[in-house]
Amino acid sequence: MFKTLTIKPAKIILATLATLLLINAQVVSAQDKPTLNRAVLLENKVELPSNNINAKIIRVTFPIAFKTSWHTHEGPGPRYVVKGKLNVVEGGKTNTYSVGDAFWESGDLMSVENIGEDSAELIIFELAPDK
Repeated sequence: MFKTLTIKPAKIILATLATLLLINAQVVSAQDKPTLNRAVLLENKVELPSNNINAKIIRVTFPIAFKTSWHTHEGPGPRYVVKGKLNVVEGGKTNTYSVGDAFWESGDLMSVENIGEDSAELIIFELAPDK
């Protein structure tokens, strides 16, 4: 009178595998989503010399062993080392910066020397009064 439901072991295994694959697919797809990484490399409060500022982004490439003469820039700002290793002398202090380093240049008299074994690249973010 009563029917007995019989489930074959093969069907149980297939159902279990299908469930595990679905769960695993959801976990993998969640892990594959790229995330945004944000890090403050340098922060400095600035008092602007005027209401009108000429902001520049300048890429400078230093050949091997190149050293600049003493010089100034129109304005202060952050600097970012893209490639190489640089010695920066400014305000009587010498600092060495490498790939990924960010530093604040004051706009005072300075000199920069490539002390790495290859060319070096520096990105200059300059904030100067608009003329």
